[in-house]
Amino acid sequence: MVLPPREGFAPDRAGAIALVVRRLAQASGAMVLGAAQPGGAYRDVEYHPITAPPPLGFGLGVVRLLRRLRPDIIEVHQQPRLAHVIALALPQARVVLFLHNDPLAMRGLRSAGARQRSLLALHRVVCVSAYLADRYRHGLAGTDRLAVLHNPLTLNELPPRPALRDREILFAGRIVENKGVADFIAACAQALPALPGWSARIIGGDRFGHTSPETGYVRAMRLAAAQADIGFAGYQPHEHVLAAMARAAIIVVPSRWPEPFGLTALEAMASGAALIASDCGGLPEVVGHGGMLVPPHDPARLAEAILTLARDDAARERLAQAGLAQAGLFDTPIIAARLAALRAGAP
Repeated sequence: MVLPPREGFAPDRAGAIALVVRRLAQASGAMVLGAAQPGGAYRDVEYHPITAPPPLGFGLGVVRLLRRLRPDIIEVHQQPRLAHVIALALPQARVVLFLHNDPLAMRGLRSAGARQRSLLALHRVVCVSAYLADRYRHGLAGTDRLAVLHNPLTLNELPPRPALRDREILFAGRIVENKGVADFIAACAQALPALPGWSARIIGGDRFGHTSPETGYVRAMRLAAAQADIGFAGYQPHEHVLAAMARAAIIVVPSRWPEPFGLTALEAMASGAALIASDCGGLPEVVGHGGMLVPPHDPARLAEAILTLARDDAARERLAQAGLAQAGLFDTPIIAARLAALRAGAP
């Protein structure tokens, strides 16, 4: 499995792609190739650091290492051009491209012709949601080599859920405009005065890792949160985020943009919280009936949803149980079995 060159692969700086790759590598015994990690990478998978500098040096380093290792299957995450180079350099291997973001916005895939060429040049193209696969199909005729493999979550590694959850409304994610944190703040500012005993909190930074910068947008959101009496914890390691999710009664994923998948929403359901998420992109596919969907960029509707769930303990518990059932469909052993079938050539 080949990571993007700027992807962190360690507990204190892993993003969604790294978390997914680690889970699949653990389940299947695959080795992972990626950039050198200061302080070391995850120790529970076989990791091969590429020390050549990005961008060109990284690709050359990957090809050289792969020629030495000579694997039968090479899964390249989020790098269409590198996947093509590897397919040319190692014609005996089956090269698969995994896409975690909208292909119509990616260099090397924006045109229908480029997407068709990738399907012809590679063994398979795998999208992490049907939403992304539909985006990939746009303007194409034959897409037999296109497949969907949802992102996994290892349920037995999640922290235990307390019998009594905190009356907290939680946002956890990157503090950037398209994640909808401003809408979360506006909605909580409307709802909290009518919810005595409830609190709201934001966890996240501009990027993943302790070096996440205090951008102008982060400062603005921190100030807006303080004015609305909303806690702002900043960046926290992933295990701390999961622990906070295990305690919060309501988790909100208010994305303004069409999320390619929505891993935070899956984590929220698996934590046993009642989930409210935006009705766009891959989120409806992931959430199913396990959460409440609201229009994106609509703080008033979001505030209504928060009030509805916060005021009705029974409704909140029913939604939480539905979320747990939905999250069970994405457990890593289930997704890993589907990956094994894809590797074996099954449709």
